[in-house]
Parts: sequence; C-alpha cells; structure tokens
Amino acid sequence: MSVSTQNEINPVAVEDFLPLNGTDYVELYVSNSKQAAHYYKTAFGFQDYAYRGLETGEKDTESYVLAQDKIRIVLSSPLHSGTAIGKHIDKHGDGVKVVALWVDDATDAWKQTTSRGAKSYMEPTVEEDDHGRVVRSGIHCYGEVVHIFVERKDYTGAFLPGFAPMKTDYNPPTVGLKYVDHMVGNVALGRMNYWVKFYEDVMGFDNILTFDDKDISTEYTALMSKVMSSGNGYVKFPINEPAAGKKKSQVEEYLDFYEDEGVQHIAVATDNIIDTVQKLKSRGVEFLRVPSTYYDTVLDRVGQIDEDLKPLSDLGILIDRDNEGYLLQLFTKPVQSRPTMFFEIIQRKGAKSFGKGNFKALFEAIEREQELRGTL
Repeated sequence: MSVSTQNEINPVAVEDFLPLNGTDYVELYVSNSKQAAHYYKTAFGFQDYAYRGLETGEKDTESYVLAQDKIRIVLSSPLHSGTAIGKHIDKHGDGVKVVALWVDDATDAWKQTTSRGAKSYMEPTVEEDDHGRVVRSGIHCYGEVVHIFVERKDYTGAFLPGFAPMKTDYNPPTVGLKYVDHMVGNVALGRMNYWVKFYEDVMGFDNILTFDDKDISTEYTALMSKVMSSGNGYVKFPINEPAAGKKKSQVEEYLDFYEDEGVQHIAVATDNIIDTVQKLKSRGVEFLRVPSTYYDTVLDRVGQIDEDLKPLSDLGILIDRDNEGYLLQLFTKPVQSRPTMFFEIIQRKGAKSFGKGNFKALFEAIEREQELRGTL
C-alpha cells in the first residue's frame, strides 16, 4: 500500500455540507451499567446527569448518563437476554456503540450523508416530552459503530426525552476533564483508506495528518494512521490500521479481542494534566509508563515548556511539539477486561498534532503490556 509520510494538508475552502457543533455524547454498551457508572464516577470524576430504566418506564434497557464539563457518556445495559445490546456485549465486551454528533438540523444531516452513500441506521425521528423536542437520525460507520446526529435546539430537558434527571448522594469531585478532543478507530488491514474516503465523501471531513509505518513503528510492530477532521475542526477521528511487523501490533490485538473494527480510545482534554493525572492515579486509574530515560533528552527534542519536568517525569506524562506549540499526553491501560478500549488524557498548549514524537516510546510501552498478556 502506498502511503505518504507525515504531512499537514491545507484543505481547499468548500461549503461545509455537514456542519458539526461538536460531540454530543458517547454511548457504551456495557454488561452492568450500574457498576460501570460507579466506576466512571469513582475513577474518572464523572457526575450524575440522567437515567432511563425501569423507574422511568423503560422495560428493555437501563442507561446511566454521566457528565463532566462538555463530556457526556451513556452507559447502557440490557434488562433481558437475547437483545441486540446483549449480542454486542457478547461479541465485543464493553465498548463504544454510538458516537453522537451535535447538529443544528438532524434531518438534513441524515439526507446529506445518506445521499452520499452512508447506510442509514436511524431515519430522522422526533422525540418529545414536557421539555420540548429532539430530532435524531443516524448512519453506520466502521464495525458496528454508528454516528447519531442530535438536534436539540428546541429541548430544555436533562438529556433526551425518556430520561429523567439523576442525582444521587455519591458524586466524587471531578478531575478536570473538559471535552472530547478526538476518538480513534481501529480498522482491519487494508481498510484505512476505505474509511478515509468514507469520511471525506460522506461527511465532508478532511485528511489533515497522515502517519505511515515509518512514523509509527518499533523493532517489533507497526501501524498506519490518518487523521480525519470535520470542516470546522470540532470533531476529529484518527483511523488506524495494522502494518507488517515481526510481532502482533496493538491494532491486531484490539481486532482479535474486540472481534471487529471499533473505537480504540477516547481522548479527553484537560487544562492541567498534572493535576488531572494525579487525581486519576489516586483513584486507581492505571496508566502506561515509558522508561525514565525518556526524560533525559525530551527537552532537547521539544524545547522549553512551561511546566517543571520533574512532576511530568514522576507521572510518566509525555511531551511533544509541532509548529503551533506543544502538547502533554498520557494513556490509560484498557478500562475493561479485554485489551481493547482505553482513554488518553491530553493538554494542548497550542499544538494541533497528535504526539508523533512520542509514538516509539509509547508503542514500546504498549508492547511491554502485550508481552505480559502473552499477546505480542
């Protein structure tokens, strides 16, 4: 496969036929929504937001909605056997089903995308209650992941019709997470360019960065990645595929255990990564760790930064720079039993890139975890 080395592409200004206001919510199908909600509140500082289940008249599914600043996650579980959600969990384990996008017109978003070749998941549907109306529609993308377009300009309720506001006595403090910075999808060998074209043609995204196997490789494994961005830059979806290597790459491990293409990680932004990571670690969140020697030369590579190096080194936070500034980032270990989905904590100090300078050290750290799991 012919791919370019890392480059930044300046897209030609064209009309944005699918204007996106940002990420509305991310829905995970999980085996036990009550326990998952407790975990994300305890470990990641998410707060009670809304609920749908038996107490609200919903007979088939229980969903907890948690929030932290602009981030909303929905944790949904089936209440009976033989359901679509249950089959999804049986195949994939806990994982992302819905990446919902906030739009001004969900009907037009559906028409624009389906007319360009998207497979419909949900025709435009009006949902109403005493707090107004929401219009939602949806399309399929890689694996079993779907994009749902959410139009909520005429709604004042807690989340969506059918949900009730939720407030319990247990709400540990937030940890400083602000918004979804990007979400990364893992796709099968040879499928990256297919999905790049999907996002270009169907959703009007631009390919703003490309990494080949020379950029993202170690002695043993490699992968390739292209970063897709909405016209206004509010939504970014890097797409990874495996590349040839001596051993099994992290993408191959993901595909083996998720048993399909899917969302590999959710990157969430903070304004103070040192404080955020300290709080997360104190709550039991586990992070990947690069060798301490990484910090011996990192400032030679990235130049002067505002932060003291010692707390960054103590916490294992990675640093990288591009032409716009620098960024600080750290990756959790998988947050479920299968070695599939994880989180990235990121603080941008002007940088618009994704940490190319950290790839080698990061992937070596991932390989050490794979070796412990016996999956390298």
